[in-house]
Formats: sequence, C-alpha cells, structure tokens
Amino acid sequence: MPGDEGPALAASIDRLAARARDERWTHQEFLAACLEREVASRQTHGGNARIRAARFSAVKTIEDFDFAHQRSVSRDTIYHPATLDFVAERSNVVFLGPPGTGETHLATAIGVRACQAGHGSRSPPPWSGSSACARPTTPHGCATSSAV
Repeated sequence: MPGDEGPALAASIDRLAARARDERWTHQEFLAACLEREVASRQTHGGNARIRAARFSAVKTIEDFDFAHQRSVSRDTIYHPATLDFVAERSNVVFLGPPGTGETHLATAIGVRACQAGHGSRSPPPWSGSSACARPTTPHGCATSSAV
C-alpha cells in the first residue's frame, strides 16, 4: 500500500511495547507478538501484490456475491470452490448459466482468494468475453467460468 513501506513492525512496535509492559509479558511473549505482527503483515502485503499482479478488471469477493439476485445457486455450492481444494486436486471449476448471473464475479473472487492464499493468479484475457479464468501460476487447476 502506498506510504506503507518498510517492516510493519516499525509502525506498531511502540504500541506492542506499551501493551507488553502493561500486561507484563515475558520477553518471549513480546518477541512472539512482534513476529506474528510482521508475518501477518507480509502475508497481507503479499496477497495484495499478487492481486495487483493478476490485473483483475475489478477485485471481487465471494462475500460480495449477491445471492438474493441469483437464487438458483446455493451458498454451499459457491463456497466450496472458494476453499481452493480444487487447486490441490489439480481440477477445474466451471460455472454454467445465462449471461449476467455472476460468472465473472465468482471466477474473479476465487482468483482473489487464491492470491490471498499465496497462489499467483492471472486475470481473464480481455478478449475472453464472459469467460474468466483465475489460474494459479503453479501447475495446478484452473477456475474457469462460462456463466453461473
């Protein structure tokens, strides 16, 4: 994020130190809290960098999907591919249905989730029309979308 250069720990060390003093943390507890903060920050920044590198036309999430508008699909059906189990299984995810029902939203959301989980991702090519593919850059499966 702009203006957030350098280790995240530098921005939060004073607050962590004050809390450690107030709560009488041991040196090990303070060190563990510092390391947890830095690791969490790096994971977040890494996910954000992978999302930027994927060049999605818009960042979408599964949580933002409008199930009230698309009543023919169950939440469980949509949330299952979002677990990214298909990546480990090296299988595909395909959404079928008429145009305008959220297929690109879902494919992008799964791509975003993959980026946040540490997988690289490529956004759909501009000529793909309503098809979208969020493909981890590792030799895993591809989440494809023709329609929901």
